[in-house]
Amino acid sequence: MADTFRSTEGLIDALADADFDRPPALVSNAHITGLGVARALDAHDVPVIALDRAGGDAGGAGAETGTVTHDGLAPPSDAVDFAGAVTYPLDDLDGFREDVEAIVDAAGAEAVAFGCMDEWALSYAEADPDGVRLPFAGSDTLDDVLNKSELYATCERLGVPYPETYRLAETAAAGTREADATVDEAAEALGFPLVVKPELKRDFEEAFGTNVIEVADRGEFADVVAAASDAGIAVMAQKRVDIATGRDHSLASYVPPSGRDDALAVVGNAAVRYPRNFGTSCLVETADEPAIEERALAVLDDADYHGISEAEFVYDEARGEFLLLDVNTRPWKWISMPVAAGANLPMAAYAAVTDASYESDGVELTRWVYLRDYLSLLAGDDAFWDQLSAADWRRLVSGAFEREGNLTTGVYRPSDPGPAAKLFETEFVDREYYCSC
Repeated sequence: MADTFRSTEGLIDALADADFDRPPALVSNAHITGLGVARALDAHDVPVIALDRAGGDAGGAGAETGTVTHDGLAPPSDAVDFAGAVTYPLDDLDGFREDVEAIVDAAGAEAVAFGCMDEWALSYAEADPDGVRLPFAGSDTLDDVLNKSELYATCERLGVPYPETYRLAETAAAGTREADATVDEAAEALGFPLVVKPELKRDFEEAFGTNVIEVADRGEFADVVAAASDAGIAVMAQKRVDIATGRDHSLASYVPPSGRDDALAVVGNAAVRYPRNFGTSCLVETADEPAIEERALAVLDDADYHGISEAEFVYDEARGEFLLLDVNTRPWKWISMPVAAGANLPMAAYAAVTDASYESDGVELTRWVYLRDYLSLLAGDDAFWDQLSAADWRRLVSGAFEREGNLTTGVYRPSDPGPAAKLFETEFVDREYYCSC
């Protein structure tokens, strides 16, 4: 495992003495998702360098020597060989490029980049550092898929159901497509409450601290749209879907450059979220929903996207069908579920841009649990009933789940105890990590 999280200069110095027999993987950010990617690659002996921004008051990535503060859970893993800070790309893209190129140069081998949040994936594509291979489509394609206005237009053209949505005239100047309605027209059509979403969520998240805002009345609606307009951000009004709890599904896939016919895919059902109705997934299981796979791959194919992605669907009780909400063009929190099921998406992506090889032996029924959130739900929600069996809990406590059964975990692995120990270490101090995934 990486024995420390180093400053940029400290990481460069450490890599100067390293010897890689194959391209190392650069995994950013270095938290729960990055941990899942690192473990998936390490299972095939791929060396992993975890890169992230520094945390706390450690002086950042520009420190000359030594270590810096970082609360992410990936670096303590046995799957991570080296870990260190780089300039955060949203603060300074050129500085990020320079740091990555210096790290690759010190490693003495070309590397393969895995961006585990939107800003990291997009920044690797936009910066295009020398010596870095990208196992996913370029920035123009990423923008087209992540742009919800473009995404829903694609859905309309392909007949893929999606929530009723209107592009707003009040922010049309910042948008990429023509407006559908004014604030008043959208309010009349959708009623309240409704949700306001951006075309592209990066600037919206920076301005509002979230990627979606639910508004209860016309006044709140007008205020949010006016603030978005002032910030130069195009937004849309979307019907608040009467979602069936426990029926959210996603297609987890890797589409190679050769196209959808060669895609590796698993449908996952987010059976339990924490908090229950609107939080992140904490219990996900494989599901047999061929329509979801067909629709998601059609959208990706239309966009000419290749790489890892998660296409998110919710089940609309009123319409009686699954609606496509979003596509994440990167790994996500429960990426280790498809890996455990037999579809090692990170390894498939790595193999596509290196001399390595990977072929799935088939997909098996699998469940994934993030115990921190699942246990919090059991302890704090009297209406929630445990969905794990007594045998599941015995396997979890003993560690036997790593060798038998159909259950895997997000962080806790007795065979790789560092990340769980780090979680205990950081959970009970008055300091928040900047990312939930």
